Amino acid sequence: MAGVIFDLDGVLADSEQLWDRIRREVTTGSGGHWAEGATEAMIGMSTPEWSRYLVEELGADLTPEQAADTVIDRMAERYATDPPVLPHAEEAVRAVAADYPTAIASSAPPRIILAFLEITGLVDVVRGTVSSEQVGAGKPAPDVYLEAARRIGVPAAECAAVEDSANGIRAAAAAGATVFAIPNPHFPPAQDALDRSHRVLGEVREVPDAVRALAAS
Repeated sequence: MAGVIFDLDGVLADSEQLWDRIRREVTTGSGGHWAEGATEAMIGMSTPEWSRYLVEELGADLTPEQAADTVIDRMAERYATDPPVLPHAEEAVRAVAADYPTAIASSAPPRIILAFLEITGLVDVVRGTVSSEQVGAGKPAPDVYLEAARRIGVPAAECAAVEDSANGIRAAAAAGATVFAIPNPHFPPAQDALDRSHRVLGEVREVPDAVRALAAS
């Protein structure tokens, strides 16, 4: 193993339910409806994908660009006032990055990834960041993991990936990475996705020891 790639939402930030709540509010507040299964459908989607979904599938009376801007602005406000950083996230990233080139591969837009890095002081620690809106397709497609691995100069097959969602696990596994799953308590991943992980962990502070054990195996 030669590199480590973290997801952001649900792994380093307790934010999946915030994205969900804000998308619901924007959708219903602009004349749309919230359909059963919409939450699960959008987990892992890139910004262009989920903003189109709000408009085309849920009926938000906005353009996809307006939907994206409104949701992201509200999320950025939350990061500015009460950032949803998970306990031990900063320490876990620092511990791993001391030994391996480290990246973030996220469905969050670049603006939110940067906000997280600035709040935690990890801007100079994380070597590469990739938003799925910067690649061909969102998770479960492997694109974001393949690009994150490229940016840290390590083949994806030689990386460990840390994920919380079903589509995230599928994306990392499809890229060839060895996946550590930290199941999201708000939106638990499906068993078939968990079956593709190397090991299931309870929380992010377990990651450094899990990575060391993988490297020693």
